[in-house]
Amino acid sequence: MTGLPRARPEDWYRLTPQGDGVTLIDEPWIRPFYRCNMWHVRGRDRDLLIDSGMGVVPLRQWVPLVTERPLLAVASHTHFDHIGAHHEFADRAVHAAEAAILAHPTRASTLADPYVTDAIFDRLPPAPYDSALYTVRGAAATRILQDGDILDCGDRRFEVIHTPGHSPGGIALWEAATGILFSGDIVYDGPLIEDGPQADAAAYAASMRRLLALPVRVVHGGHFPSYDGSRHRAIIEDWLRQKGL
Repeated sequence: MTGLPRARPEDWYRLTPQGDGVTLIDEPWIRPFYRCNMWHVRGRDRDLLIDSGMGVVPLRQWVPLVTERPLLAVASHTHFDHIGAHHEFADRAVHAAEAAILAHPTRASTLADPYVTDAIFDRLPPAPYDSALYTVRGAAATRILQDGDILDCGDRRFEVIHTPGHSPGGIALWEAATGILFSGDIVYDGPLIEDGPQADAAAYAASMRRLLALPVRVVHGGHFPSYDGSRHRAIIEDWLRQKGL
């Protein structure tokens, strides 16, 4: 152990309204590079939760927002920082390519090994958390997603866009009516992880080109702050140029 202080459970989560019925939920005691953005989306008939963080503090217990209405917990992909609390929800969705990981996660398949150490925290989760023993709890999907599927919230419709490259079953969610893109970890305004054990360079480039073509107004990524359409285009165009693509 590093001797870091432990956070109180009531201080573990932070909520930041973003407009458009979207609320950012994050874990402020995790260092920014590893800190997942969880996106709560309000719908007329049901809500969405896109990603669920590390799961080291019960999300439903400490964030009442996610219990107010019927809710579908969507995994943008199955790395440890995105699916830790999925088991808390009755309805869970993931792309077919990573359904087996969501149901039967291991430290290796979720990348908890090698990334989860005390060094990713500014304060440790409440006791009895131990980084060496951290694992994601398995939770089989109740809905298997494919490219082009629609997640219907009654008054809002989100298209599933398969975005392999960072991981085989990575997805983005696109709301054409508002120009909102939830991009997961394929693109965000920070250092991108393109060389991990599940990465695929050719697929990454194809996914980036596909997202570049969308008439985006705002992007809510898997990490780091949200940004507008012009920044979205600049990030991807610069990335493609640096790759010589």
